[in-house]
Amino acid sequence: MDFKSYVRNIPNYPKPGVDFKDITPLLKDPEALKAASEALLAFVGDRRIDKVVGMESRGFFFGPILAIALKAGFVPVRKAGKLPAETISNTYDLEYGSDTLEIHADAINKGDRVLVHDDVLATGGTARATCELIEALGGVVVQCNFLLELKMLQGNQRLVGYEVHSLMEY
Repeated sequence: MDFKSYVRNIPNYPKPGVDFKDITPLLKDPEALKAASEALLAFVGDRRIDKVVGMESRGFFFGPILAIALKAGFVPVRKAGKLPAETISNTYDLEYGSDTLEIHADAINKGDRVLVHDDVLATGGTARATCELIEALGGVVVQCNFLLELKMLQGNQRLVGYEVHSLMEY
């Protein structure tokens, strides 16, 4: 399936000079949604996964679908102050400034085998910070997978040492 045909380009969004990749056309088409889910699962193969971690907010689209198929739990990673129970946090640098991600302190057990999923790999900061949170809780990052990767931003360079797969590259 030509997944790129289901991604809409929105020029100058959210700010001038940025070409936003809108995946909502893919999400609303049941065949494309199913095929994309199956293709993301194929990256994992027969490896055991205990938890799928999805990052706010676009990691919440496919993350639960992957978790169900893998018979694994789903764990959300969110921006600071959004999770209700005890959390651990990781502050990381952005192009301009910084951001903080949090995960529930009891979300990952020591030795859990974890699939990290987000819909877009851009600069890699969010994915790297998420991997560090998982490892701080004793989890093992088996793989990071993404629906699409913006190659020119070289986010995979921040994920050296992790297995990284993307369904589409731009």
